[in-house]
Amino acid sequence: MRKIALALCIFGSLLLGAAQNQPTQSQPNDVPVTDAESGPCSIDLTVTGTDGKPIYAVRIDYHASYGFMGTHKLDMAVYTNAQGKAKFAGIPAKVKNPPIEFRATKDDLVGIATADPASECQARHDIVMDKKKPQ
Repeated sequence: MRKIALALCIFGSLLLGAAQNQPTQSQPNDVPVTDAESGPCSIDLTVTGTDGKPIYAVRIDYHASYGFMGTHKLDMAVYTNAQGKAKFAGIPAKVKNPPIEFRATKDDLVGIATADPASECQARHDIVMDKKKPQ
């Protein structure tokens, strides 16, 4: 009987510990953040349409080369929240070919923002999305 009680106590504490380590669910208004952990800089982006309204679930892609001769590469993406907001963190201060382009796409809409982390390490930019131009 003591072995069963001991096993139940151990099992119960494992369950309690696992429940405490569960990540909290994000709220729809939380700003999505992707962190490259490669530097001190960050950029906050707000995506809107030409009408000025925020656009939800826009994918924003970013590519950068940094380090000696640009040997390190970063390719990251994040989606906007309901307010059209997203954030890239951990961006290196020195990149090979500044400025960095942040390309936003959703359906037939596109938009671009640029930033040079060396001159604006903690940046805020807007991306206005418009229909793709025919080529």
